[in-house]
Amino acid sequence: MRIDIITVMPEMLQGPLTCSILKRAQDKGLAEIVVHNLRDYTLNKHRKVDDYPFGGEAGMVMQIEPVDRCVSALKAERDYDDVIFTSPDGEILSQPMANSLSMAENLIILCGHYKGVDYRIREHIVTREISIGDYVLTGGELPAAVIADSIVRLIPGVIGDEQSALSDSFQDSILEAPVYTRPAEYKGWKVPEVLLSGHQARIDAWKQEQALERTMRLRPELLRGKK
Repeated sequence: MRIDIITVMPEMLQGPLTCSILKRAQDKGLAEIVVHNLRDYTLNKHRKVDDYPFGGEAGMVMQIEPVDRCVSALKAERDYDDVIFTSPDGEILSQPMANSLSMAENLIILCGHYKGVDYRIREHIVTREISIGDYVLTGGELPAAVIADSIVRLIPGVIGDEQSALSDSFQDSILEAPVYTRPAEYKGWKVPEVLLSGHQARIDAWKQEQALERTMRLRPELLRGKK
């Protein structure tokens, strides 16, 4: 998989994209993540990529020209499954969405910034808009990193134990059961006896019971969506 991220703040992505699982995926050749500085695609001598909005509103707006120039240059080299725009009013990122996107071959993620982007970008260039929550951030760089991480970790071979990713919270629309490790007792706080029993059927039943209980208590809306 290849993910191209277009941003006006490439330095914000250096840390998240070069650590942990994302780094491992790239080192293994299972994913390629390329960050493009949008300022490299403007003809403005001051490298500006924004301007005042028509209509007199406050704030600055990302211009369509450099975005179109960058996306067109990338599309001239390969086909893309989606051009994603990180937007607070897009589809909320979910595990099923990440599962689906992880099967793509090539993706572009455009990071929003300033007041927003020229709406023609959203009408004619972007194919999908994704939000990571109902709040506003300074820019789309952190959401882009979140989206990339949620996708890449699902690529076969990226995580050593692939069953670990499949048992994560939200994979079955329920939260994960509690997990424990050594020591079995600490300050009088004990690991549930069933997990020490070695009886796998009982352990599996306990995990399912706990997962449902946690979901009902913490995120009941997830269960309302199950059929």
